[in-house]
Amino acid sequence: MLKVYSYKGCDGCGKALKWLDSNGLEYENFPIRDIPPSEQELDKMLAAYDGNLRRLFNVSSRDYRELGLKKGLLSMSKKDAFAVLRSNGNLVKRPFLIGDNAAIVGFKEAEWAEAMGA
Repeated sequence: MLKVYSYKGCDGCGKALKWLDSNGLEYENFPIRDIPPSEQELDKMLAAYDGNLRRLFNVSSRDYRELGLKKGLLSMSKKDAFAVLRSNGNLVKRPFLIGDNAAIVGFKEAEWAEAMGA
């Protein structure tokens, strides 16, 4: 079963959920601010993006800027980065789609179609 972590006020999240519905794909949707991805899910996503921690962060969020993560992320360990992401779901790039054969952040229809075989 696919899991999607999203935020109600996020346009990309809304588009992603509509795309999943229109393609008949079953998924569970979780409110990312209340229930951030698990450490295991973050680790799987990190592997999908070749270890690039920045890809997991919502770099356009006010929280990201206020915490000074643009500079701080460069010296942050994976463990510390995951702790920050787990403590503040608003920092996680969304939508965050994870499944047995899928791991994608952000919504680009072509990427999702390729990953889902749709």
